[in-house]
Formats: sequence, structure tokens, C-alpha cells
Amino acid sequence: MANNLSERTFQYQSSLPPLPVPSLEKSLSKYLNAVQPFASEEDFKATVDIVRKFQEGVGKELHQKLLQRAKTKKNWLEEWWLDTAYLEVRIPSQLNVNVAGPGPYLEHCWPPEEGTQLQRASISTWHALQYWNLIRTERLHPQKSGKIPLDMDQFRMLFSTCKVPGVKKDTIRNYFKTEREGPCPSHLVVICRGRIFTFDAVCDGQILTPPELLRQLSYVKECCDGEPEGDGVAALTSEERTRWALAREHLINIDPHNDTILETIQSSLFVISLDETKPYSTPENYTNLTVEALTGNPTIRWGDKSYNSLSFADGTFGISCDHAPYDGMVLVSMCWYMDQQIKVTEGKWRGSDTVRPAPRPEELVFTVDEKILSDIRHAKQQYLESTQDLQMVCYAFTAFGKAAIKQKKLHPDTFVQLAKQLAYQKMHKRPGSCYETAMTRMFYHGRTETMRPCTQEAVNWCNAMMDPTCDVDTKRKAMMLALVKHNTLMAEAEKGKGFDRHLLGLYLIAKEEGRPTPELFMDPLYAKSGGGGNFVLSTSLVGYTTILGAVAPMVHHGYGFFYRIRDDRIVVSISAWKSCRETDAASLFNNFSSSLHEMLVLATTSQL
Repeated sequence: MANNLSERTFQYQSSLPPLPVPSLEKSLSKYLNAVQPFASEEDFKATVDIVRKFQEGVGKELHQKLLQRAKTKKNWLEEWWLDTAYLEVRIPSQLNVNVAGPGPYLEHCWPPEEGTQLQRASISTWHALQYWNLIRTERLHPQKSGKIPLDMDQFRMLFSTCKVPGVKKDTIRNYFKTEREGPCPSHLVVICRGRIFTFDAVCDGQILTPPELLRQLSYVKECCDGEPEGDGVAALTSEERTRWALAREHLINIDPHNDTILETIQSSLFVISLDETKPYSTPENYTNLTVEALTGNPTIRWGDKSYNSLSFADGTFGISCDHAPYDGMVLVSMCWYMDQQIKVTEGKWRGSDTVRPAPRPEELVFTVDEKILSDIRHAKQQYLESTQDLQMVCYAFTAFGKAAIKQKKLHPDTFVQLAKQLAYQKMHKRPGSCYETAMTRMFYHGRTETMRPCTQEAVNWCNAMMDPTCDVDTKRKAMMLALVKHNTLMAEAEKGKGFDRHLLGLYLIAKEEGRPTPELFMDPLYAKSGGGGNFVLSTSLVGYTTILGAVAPMVHHGYGFFYRIRDDRIVVSISAWKSCRETDAASLFNNFSSSLHEMLVLATTSQL
């Protein structure tokens, strides 16, 4: 590790290439390929016609304007994406946009155990603070794809960051600075039983040790135990965005001190939620923990914070985070770092037990009135109703994992995506429009591109698999074509050659100029194939570590499907809405498991 110390976290930022604009012709031809699985011959002909007109007419003009924009901005998409995907969205973020997940430590040294909550919380907080310090001192190694450096800008957003609601559009406030840039906030916020406390995580320039953190957390817990619950102002962050914005304005009008408290929460490093639930889970079944992380008590987490560390009463952990400032990989990187550190130390603190004198945590008490209390009741009610509608399963498929798939010289992610396509088609008897996250961090401030796994090749293969008259050889050939197609599309998307963000850019230019919406975006096939955020399957590979996340489905009749792939297992979190009669997360998992088996058999016979 020592020889790399010269590489600083953000040193490649200025030399990263700008986000490219793909060619109009290529994007439109990819778009046509992507809608084909959802079209009858007639529909498809009509769409081909619409696309041709767009390409020769208004699309050409909009594309020229996009090229102009790309000349003046190093990332032509950045602001647009933040606004469209996150800041202008009005539905409640806490359930619909936020990412949440189970803490991974129960796979080694921290299985559920009564009476360990505060001690473990202080150790896990300490490791998170070490990670903050790595970024602050720019000693976190820049991530790379092979030898190509990846954009690290999102790592600035992990700490001291908060989304602030606006009546029409939210904003992101980021208070983080590196050491070279100057001082930055170093306080934590702890929320327990609807009450909010804060203390500084640094004393005389040194991060508090786990015994020192334990003293502060114990103080908070003792204050709250046996006392009535607080007002639970945090529940407002789970509300529809405009309602929350208006409630927040009212809070500030009641008493200017409320604004100071909000500022303290927004600028804090992160929030520690001391949760009284005991969501016991196992390494085979993470369902309870994931459900608690995604749908738990709204009065003890600040839904707009970029990182809420959820500490449960049985010594397990979860995470809940606002998705606007960064993508999942940032969180995965930190959690994987923490998991490794906790594993190495067997979850114990081996340092000094000396506890330096430091001020006690200060309670932050909002001045509230009847209107705010009624807003809080309303927020809790709407949150409860929506969370009760969410079905979530989070299981480990343990028959095989990455090792067996790679042994067949296949790409593990592509393998899983195809198995999921087959599972969906078996259940729903039709192709499922699907979004898979592709990462564009090779480019300056790059975030994501859409990769669409439901290709014509994938559909042909699924049809072959479900056709009893089809022989093994035909099935195998169809599978190989589908795998190759997926790999090609993914590689292109990561190089900035996808088409979804390009089309979004053309749509937004038309909108900004007050032009009528081009026919391309009004075509029924546009939405039917997933365009405009209508994907039935919202999926992402969270990586090859012990870290997993979960999200709610994008559409009412859809699924959220996140997965991680280990050598010996594939762990999947699947969400669906209970009020939709045709979807069922548990059935999708069962179909997915059997599809994985069928595929491995097919890949095995192909070696004969």
C-alpha cells in the first residue's frame, strides 16, 4: 500500500475527460432495438416512422443544441440529471427514492445479541469517522477501472451533506471540505425516541475513541429511556416534498432558533439513529433487517441526510440514505471498508480505554406549535400507509455464486440479469422492461447511464427456454447470443455510448426552449419499453462484496431488484407493492432461483 501514498483522492479530477454526446443516429438505432421486444409489427413500423422523422427534423436541431451545451459544460448532463431524477421529484423520498440496506457485519463477528447496541454503535461510528478522515486528508485511494481513474467527486457528498426541500425544487447542501480547503463541520447528530442530540466527534484535533463515543451515546440513551418520546420532527422528512418544504418554512417562522437547529442537522457528519426495534436476521435471510432499514420509524431518521447509520436494539445495523448527492457505489465503498475493519479487529476496540473530558451531547429542541404537530401526525400517517404497502424479501441463493459462473467463462452480472429476465417472463408471460445501472465514472462528474437488459436476444432465449419442443443446443446458442448482446451494451453504456441520457437531454432542450414535446416521447412504445422512468424492473448490481442495498419499485406494477454476488452465493433484495395484484416478490425470487439452476446446467452441457 505504501508505494501508492502519492496518489491523492481527488488528484485526477481535473484530468478526467468530459462526458461525451453520442451520435444521434446510433442512439436512435439503439432505441429502436430496445423497444422492439415490446412492439407488435404494426406498432414497430409506426415507431420506426416516428424515429425517422425525428432524426431528420426536430431531433437534428435539438442534437446540435446539445452539442453546443457540451462545449460549455464539462458534463452536459450533471445539473439536468440532479434536477430531473431527484430535486424536482415531489413524491416522498424516504421510501421512493432513498436507498437503504442491512449492515453486513452479521456474517462474521456481529450476529444479533442483546445489550450490545451502544458498544457496537460506538465502534461502527469510529470506523465511519476514520473513513471521513481518509477523504478529508485525501488519503483514500482514487478508484480505477483497470488503469483508468474514475471520478471521485461523489465521495465529497458522503459526509456533512443534506437535501433541503423546496416548494418547487429541492437543493443539496454540502458542507464538506478537505483539509487543504479549510475547516469543516465535525459534529454528529444522534436521534433517539423522537429526540435529537448533537456532539462533536473531534476533541483537541483527535477523533473520539470508541470508549469516548460510547459515553456520549450512553448519555443520549439515558436521557431518553423512561422519558416520554420527543416531538419527532424528523418524521417531516418522510413527507411529500412540497408539504415538507412548507412545514419547514413554517418551523423557521415560528422561531429563528429552529433554523439554527436545521443547520446543525444539515451540516452534521451523519446521523446515528438509535432504534428500539429488534429486526433479527441471518446471513441466509436479511429480510427483517432490510425492511426495517427501508421502512422503519420515521421519527428517528433524517430522511434527507446523505448517511443515516441505523443502530438496532439487538446489535444489528442498517443504513438509510438520500440518493440525490451520490450513487450506491460510494456507500458500498465505505461500508465495505467498515466491514473489513470490523472483521480484522473481530468487532472489538483494542486501543486505550481512557476517556478524555468533553462536553456532554446537547439536545436540539425545536419550538413547535399545533400546526407543526399536526403536520408531524400527517407525515407519520402517510408514511405508515405507504410502508405497509411495500413487500420486501431479501434472501441468499446459496447453491452457487461467482466462482461457478466464472468457471464457465461467463460474466456473473450478465448471468444474473438473464436469469432475472427468465424469472419475470415465466411469472408474467411477457417481457419485462428493465433498467440496469451502468456507471459512467470514467468521465468528469459521471454518474450513471441506463443499460436495458430486456433485449430481443434475451426475449428470444426466454422463449426458447419456455418452449418444450426446443432442444438443448438451440437453447444454448440463444443464451450465448443474449449474453454477448448484454456484455456489448453494458460496455458501450459505461463508455458514454448509451442512449437513454442522450434522449433525456434532447427532451429537456425542447422543454427548456418551450417547444412542444417531440412525438418520439409521446409514442406509447416509449413508455411501454421503460422510457420516462417506466421500467417494470429497476435493478442494480451492488457489487461483489458483503454490502447490499434495497429500493422500492419504479412503477406500481414493478419490482425493485438489487443483488450482490459472492464466490458462493447471490444475495438478492426484491421489492414490490402489495396493492398490485399481479406482482409478488417472493415468487419472483423462487423463479429466479430455478432460472439460475437451469442456466448453470445449460452452461455446463455447453462444455461437452
